[in-house]
Amino acid sequence: MRGLPGYLLYRALSGLFGLLPAPAMRGGGRWIGFWLSFVARKRMRLLRRHMRRVMGPASSEDQITAAGREMFASYGRYWAEVFWFRPRRKGWVIRNAHATGLDAVYAAQQAGRGVVLVAPHMGNWEVAGAVAESLNLRVLSVAEDLPNRRITDWFIQTRAAFGIDILVHGRGSTMTALTKALERGQVVALVADRDVNGRGVPVEFFGEMTTMPAGPYSLVELTGAALFPVGSYYDGPGYLFEVHPELPLPNADDRAERIRLGTQALAYEFEDIIRAQPTSWHLFQPNWPSDIPAEEESE
Repeated sequence: MRGLPGYLLYRALSGLFGLLPAPAMRGGGRWIGFWLSFVARKRMRLLRRHMRRVMGPASSEDQITAAGREMFASYGRYWAEVFWFRPRRKGWVIRNAHATGLDAVYAAQQAGRGVVLVAPHMGNWEVAGAVAESLNLRVLSVAEDLPNRRITDWFIQTRAAFGIDILVHGRGSTMTALTKALERGQVVALVADRDVNGRGVPVEFFGEMTTMPAGPYSLVELTGAALFPVGSYYDGPGYLFEVHPELPLPNADDRAERIRLGTQALAYEFEDIIRAQPTSWHLFQPNWPSDIPAEEESE
């Protein structure tokens, strides 16, 4: 939805969910998401394709369908939480979140290196900003510049409340700003399982070729930063963030080959992260070349 009506809808939903106690908010979001899985049939077919890749051929059709519906419910919870969040609730969020694997992050910072945290679209990655801030890790991230500028600005304000500083892709030189942040020792957090601009590098991902953004390892190549994959999971009413060991820049004579090999290693790490809680993977867009013909045939 474009323009002022779209923005007003976001504000109305924020007002509505903001009135609810946390259990009702989560339950309502999940119920709406689950109900939409029966309405958005084309999207449900796409999610079934994604879940078939993740869960493998041994899973039955009923299991794949159930996983797709749970993906919708999980995504409904994510949006409900985004609309519900207020700065006064940050303490509740932090008390209900747990992070592991941070010692390596602190060690990299103490060695004078920047840190790049890279995650797939899982769980509530916005909450990670509040948790990181509570651990003295102020996060800088990148957001898409949506067609509706009012909604983009609303997202920036919302993420700032979570403790995330935002650069909007396309508004100035994003790579230059991220490079300077890393050189200052700041933490850069990127969601990198989807090649939004179509200029990524080829990788094998769940057994099929696609592309992923080159940005994370381009930053490592430029700055010597430490790159850590992160899993963002729901943990009952709370949240779990697992920082995986550093994925170093691979050895290769050619810069482009180093970035490609690093991105492939990251894709394999993402597979493990996603398989740990597949239905919390909020990828609702085509992500492999074969997804596009399948969508066109279903129209």
